[in-house]
Amino acid sequence: MRSTIGMSRLYGALLCGLLAASSAGSAMAEGRTLTAQDYAQAERFMMYNTAPLVDHAVRTVHWMDGTHFWYVDHDAGGDHYLQMDATNGSASPLFDHVKLAGALTKAGDKTVKADKLGITDFRVAADGRDEIEAAGKKYLCNLQGAGECAPVKEGKEPGVLSPDRKQEAFIRNWNLWVRDVATGKETQLTTDGVENFGYATDNAGWKHTDNAILEWSPDSKQIATFQQDQRRDGDMYLVTTKVGHPELQAWKYPLPGDANITMIERVVIDVPAHKVVRLNMPADQHRSTLCDDVSCGDNGGWDDVKWAPDGKTLAFVSTSRDHKHETFRIADTKTGAVRTVFHEDVPTYYESGNGAVNWRYLPGTHEAIWFSERNDWGNLYLYDLGNGQLKHAITSGDGNVTEVLKVDAATRTVWFRGVGRTAGVNPYYQQFWKVSLDGGEPVLLTPEPADHEITMSDDGKYFVDSYSTTTTPPVTVLRDANDGHIIATVAKADIKRLLATGWQPPVPFTVKARDGKTDLYGLMFKPTHFDPQKKYPIVDYIYPGPQTGSVETFGFTPSHYDNQSLAELGFIVVAIDGMGTPWRSKSFHDTWYGNMGDNTLPDQVTAIKQLAQRYPWIDLDRVGIWGHSGGGDATADAMFRYPDFFKVGWSESGNHDNRDYEDDWAEKWQGLLVTNKDGSTNYDSQANQLIAKNLKGKLMLVHGSIDDNVPPYNTLLVVDALIKANKDFDMLFLPNQHHAYGPDTPYITRRRWDYFVHNLAGDTPPQEYELKPWPWR
Repeated sequence: MRSTIGMSRLYGALLCGLLAASSAGSAMAEGRTLTAQDYAQAERFMMYNTAPLVDHAVRTVHWMDGTHFWYVDHDAGGDHYLQMDATNGSASPLFDHVKLAGALTKAGDKTVKADKLGITDFRVAADGRDEIEAAGKKYLCNLQGAGECAPVKEGKEPGVLSPDRKQEAFIRNWNLWVRDVATGKETQLTTDGVENFGYATDNAGWKHTDNAILEWSPDSKQIATFQQDQRRDGDMYLVTTKVGHPELQAWKYPLPGDANITMIERVVIDVPAHKVVRLNMPADQHRSTLCDDVSCGDNGGWDDVKWAPDGKTLAFVSTSRDHKHETFRIADTKTGAVRTVFHEDVPTYYESGNGAVNWRYLPGTHEAIWFSERNDWGNLYLYDLGNGQLKHAITSGDGNVTEVLKVDAATRTVWFRGVGRTAGVNPYYQQFWKVSLDGGEPVLLTPEPADHEITMSDDGKYFVDSYSTTTTPPVTVLRDANDGHIIATVAKADIKRLLATGWQPPVPFTVKARDGKTDLYGLMFKPTHFDPQKKYPIVDYIYPGPQTGSVETFGFTPSHYDNQSLAELGFIVVAIDGMGTPWRSKSFHDTWYGNMGDNTLPDQVTAIKQLAQRYPWIDLDRVGIWGHSGGGDATADAMFRYPDFFKVGWSESGNHDNRDYEDDWAEKWQGLLVTNKDGSTNYDSQANQLIAKNLKGKLMLVHGSIDDNVPPYNTLLVVDALIKANKDFDMLFLPNQHHAYGPDTPYITRRRWDYFVHNLAGDTPPQEYELKPWPWR
């Protein structure tokens, strides 16, 4: 009898289980079945569809001289290239569009349309012809005459033009050469460059190109550069996927804790004399005061090197391996003698600004402008180069100087962009100021409470200001640099065509950080068919920093990545700049220094909880998260540290353990690697594979097989740990793709949408919807 009762209970339990399974299946079946039309509606809000619908959004201009600049004004009729006279605000066509289109078509191998010229650079050459760059190719054109264009013959190596545009320097076989632009004649400047100990080489591990890193002197007769020693650096290896033997890719890629990392020996080259002067100092670290490379931009410049106007001296800053110690030095370019002027030492890491190196060399008055966050905010200070002593603060108080745009030594005036310096204004809005080198109250030149993009004339008399907010499109005006008054309106953006598609801007919001006190700023994206009576799953788009945040911009853009498109499929999507990201105070930025496993996640969690409390239509039981690179690391981290909160994660190309990422990045933000007696390290807390066993939800891991920025072994460490922990997960490995996914981007985007639609919303995506190729990739 007892046996019969036991069997009855067993059958009862099985029946309950079957009913529960049936109920769960029914709940899933009751979810929406999305159609191709639903995905097409979401795709309407991708950047390649929204950007062409914004008319007269002039964001940047190109100054040709002190009183003229050119710009592109787009509308429904195409792109219009205009020039403006700053003295009177009058605009006129830059050239005959039809004539130029015909000339470029004749000079090239494909038809060029007059309304889509694709010009990225334009200037008047010394002989009166026009230098034009279009579709990555350079031309010399006679637009005033017959309207003919001829391709500019370039060497196979990318060059760096001299200020007089008569020469360009380039690397060949680890040595530095110059090429005469007019004749093409090439001259070798150095002869002792050898493999992995070459001149001006651009190799930071995560970045390795053929560009030359150097700074020409103002008179185009000298070059400041370095001989870069990587002979003892460790190698990175990747292999391509192909039929037959794979191709091995190998290059120098130092890692945190390596005994030998990249070093540079600084040199000055007298170009006419072909003479190399090696500076009299030990080899320097391959570091920058601003970024994780000696060259922070894409133009081959060397940011922490400044020439004197007469070329007799050179100022530069040496940065220690851990970014805690900065040394300002001056070199005699003829003898190589080096003098140390002053130091700055910090407990975490030093940065010289946001977006640009902010220190300046003023040899005429034996002074230097120095940027420091010593009072918890980024301010400018004036130093005496004779004795290395601080003279006084140029700016002070709360708020940051983000970027020095111009210094006029004659009038002793500095123009700079800044944030957080105006009470009541969004602390991420950049405004424009001027201040005297001798101190005093800075003058605000752009009073509108908006984000301002500034382009100054070379002589510092004028500037073009394009200002906007997340919800209001840009207005672009020409202003006087002395007092900021508006001289002329360049353009006012018109979004009528964009609004006709049903487009809506994201919703800005503020919440409190983990400390319950600090304001955090973010953006929320809702479906255009939003129904407040429904419950929506929420997806957190994350980039944790530390060098930037999740919010792309607090100025206007018609698309913030694909956030609105994803929202359109039935989600609330948020982007939140948590503590540990830049633009705020130094202490805000330092929140998780030495603990990169934090990844702003305490702020993400508390922010989403506050939003759910504020808005009942947010479903706190269905929270997803996704990101790329640092965001991919943070996504997996979130799924492992908060497994009961985040239910679905999509992790792309994450640097899951920074011991497997290039040395400078982690050694700046996590500190130098320290191994304890028991074998543990100060890097263990940021290693995702060590906590992968905590996974409960659905996780997709994505990586390119030849990612030379974040090597794919970062993701494979997590994969190995998940397998050993017997965890279910998903993975997409992209053959022959780098850190950006190139032609695979539309596929990965669609698969990401599918993943959240199916696993977070409980809906069914359409079968294999095909997104358009992304035109800018």
